[in-house]
Amino acid sequence: MSNGNVLILGAGIGGLATAIALSGAGYEVTVIEIQPSMHSSVYGVGIIQAPNQLRALDAIGCARQCVEQGYPAKFMNRVYDRDGNLVRTVPGPKIPGHDFPAMNGITRPRLHTILTEKACSVGAVIEYDKTITDIKQFDDRVEVGLTDGTTRTVDLVVGADGVRSVVRNHVYALPPEPRYTGKSVLRINIPRLPEMDAIVRQEGRNVNGDRVGVGMVPLAEDLGYLFVNIVHDRSVRPSTDELRAMLKRELADFGGPSGVVRDRYVDTGEEIVLRPEEWVLGPAPWHKGRVVLIGDAVHAVTPNTAQGAAQAIEDGIVLAECLSAGRPLEQALTAYTGRRYERCKLVVDYGYKARQWEFHPTPDFDPQEMGIRMRQSLVEPI
Repeated sequence: MSNGNVLILGAGIGGLATAIALSGAGYEVTVIEIQPSMHSSVYGVGIIQAPNQLRALDAIGCARQCVEQGYPAKFMNRVYDRDGNLVRTVPGPKIPGHDFPAMNGITRPRLHTILTEKACSVGAVIEYDKTITDIKQFDDRVEVGLTDGTTRTVDLVVGADGVRSVVRNHVYALPPEPRYTGKSVLRINIPRLPEMDAIVRQEGRNVNGDRVGVGMVPLAEDLGYLFVNIVHDRSVRPSTDELRAMLKRELADFGGPSGVVRDRYVDTGEEIVLRPEEWVLGPAPWHKGRVVLIGDAVHAVTPNTAQGAAQAIEDGIVLAECLSAGRPLEQALTAYTGRRYERCKLVVDYGYKARQWEFHPTPDFDPQEMGIRMRQSLVEPI
């Protein structure tokens, strides 16, 4: 017997993970995705999977495939100076009772395929090329209008539709707006360099003397990606050639692995992706009536945390657990926010503060040490 039917808006990482968790808990689940296909709904080049994300993926039966299809690393970070000299190795947190790697890198298309196939195998239905036009709530149901002209009647709506969430407007009278950190991130796929047996970090200065943070993430034996955080006017949309020139300028004074990428791969690599870094944290509760938010729709984090996907996946698992505990719906959804709010706030706060420190460094805040503490705290159960 079904415990009820749920409509999830958004077939991203959080939406798919929630679909798997809710299907496993006995709910009939339909996922609505605005993009026309699974391939077109994938954004970005790769993803960092910290141990707490792997633990969450293990709970929905997807961790093993991710590790097999990714690059499991023995360390979290290797930190180099601007000239390419190794400064520090960061081991990464351990989760008691598990043998997860310190970090697993995987391409987003591979992760998306794993989650999509798992969601379908447990009975979730995914419908592409449509989105919602309206949500009407009643005491015992929700009526959702869709762009294909149909209306769905469900017991619960889950907004997993990202930082620009439209479902958020149905939860808050004054929806919180995403805030730009002042930085954007450039990413490009590259061959995996020998140094990339963990996340490689380099810090230095660009030609203008501004602080530059560079990272390289292994995604497979032969593949990785490089990212560079830059101060950028988000209203400016550079061409691909302009992005290549920007990236080379940022890396102009770097030696070591960043210098290798600059000289060998920036001009010949694939498309360079430029994304603004935004964050948002919605106040509790994260629901109104029979509509609830997860992931970036309610707690978007900056990429320096490497926790956006992890927290969204954890949301889905906790939501399914709270809904399956036999409590009335209002109590279940309140309990979901209660279990998630402080944990997600910790990540959001760290990401924002670390970015602001880059603009205004102070001796009382060490981004690397605070990042280690944040990741260690996430070892605690969800």
